[in-house]
Amino acid sequence: MSLQNLLPTSVWSTLSRQEQSNALSRPAIEESGLLATQVENIINQVKEFGDKSLIDLTERFDGFKLESLKVSEQQIQSAISSLSSQRLAALETAYGQIKRFHQAQVNQDVEVETCKGVTCILKTEAIEAVGLYIPAGSAPLPSTVLMLGVPAEIAGCPRKVLVSPPDNKGNVAPEVLAAANLCGINEIYAVGGAQAIAALAIGTESIPAVNKVFGPGNRFVTEAKSQLSQQIPGFAIDMPAGPSEVLVIADNDANADFVAADLLSQAEHGEDSQVILLSDSKSMIERVRAALSCQLAALPRAKIAKAALSKSRLILTDSLDMAIEVSNLYGPEHLIVQTKNPDSLVGQLRNAGSIFLGAYTPESAGDYASGTNHVLPTYGYSKVVSSLSLADFSRRYTVQKITRQGLQNLAPCIIELTDAEGLMAHQKAVTIRLNSTDCEAS
Repeated sequence: MSLQNLLPTSVWSTLSRQEQSNALSRPAIEESGLLATQVENIINQVKEFGDKSLIDLTERFDGFKLESLKVSEQQIQSAISSLSSQRLAALETAYGQIKRFHQAQVNQDVEVETCKGVTCILKTEAIEAVGLYIPAGSAPLPSTVLMLGVPAEIAGCPRKVLVSPPDNKGNVAPEVLAAANLCGINEIYAVGGAQAIAALAIGTESIPAVNKVFGPGNRFVTEAKSQLSQQIPGFAIDMPAGPSEVLVIADNDANADFVAADLLSQAEHGEDSQVILLSDSKSMIERVRAALSCQLAALPRAKIAKAALSKSRLILTDSLDMAIEVSNLYGPEHLIVQTKNPDSLVGQLRNAGSIFLGAYTPESAGDYASGTNHVLPTYGYSKVVSSLSLADFSRRYTVQKITRQGLQNLAPCIIELTDAEGLMAHQKAVTIRLNSTDCEAS
């Protein structure tokens, strides 16, 4: 099937409201009762059998029977030694870039005297134990290690636990181990899938439970995160997950080859990925389609990318303002703006996980080494969920201290409002102090 048939052009202003909704519909996330049951069974196995279940499930799904779940320091150093100096240098460069951007996000405590004698403080504290899930699949993902490990390191999380599926020889990818070493992570386990998430949430003999888990994964991992976040008190996950996506806004001055490359860079992630082009130029859309066809043929993952294109859209808008409206309606994970003056559009752009401005700002830069985090909300969650940042690895809490005079200043307000709400014990907690001769003056 030609791309003309696979990826036709939609003219936004001619579509009905329902057709517009259909044009922006995302590939359905499989909601299978069977999947939920399978994941529930895995979770129950981990609850009952602990380490044994992890070893058995790893042999079943990854093809290797582990003697030890934990990756040893010797294995880590051996993996690092196996990598070329060029690869290690690339990891170190990316680590430095990501660290610089996230270091700038460190928060200072806030202390305010809201009225005389009443001091309120907002403090930030690192989450005590975090789990970092790194998928394996068809290729190692050291970039994801850095995106999770760097903010965990800067936040000062006392315990950082990395889990990743082993290959059929029982090894975790050396690039993953090298990246983890850069981030100061030395608690690493060769386990993946729903069972790894269960271990992090519940705990086993070898893997003590963590407070929060981060990282992408397949549908089993996603389902496990969802189930466990509802089952285990105090256990949290980073954000809802869905297929990867990119939306490009391009005018007639954009480079069609650049636009096509950006669309394909996201399409090759998976068959359920989605890419969208919005342009006010019919000529640009035709040029991009031709470039897609040319570049697609040369891709090693062409089959995957072509399947993703079948769920993607080329949309002609009447103007750039209309393109912005459509983008805001869709709320993409990645938003690339290739227009004559992209900076002028930023104030109008909303609902995007991360925005890439200009012809020389590919989404690939954000995925690896510009410094921003590539863990982003998908499936429209960018309307309400932020991209991953240093704040996600910390918790904020308040402290307050009130003098006797401060409480006297607040008392009329508190008494009036507790009276309105009929909460007399709350009111008594104030008046008993003010009526007492034992209270300290300070």
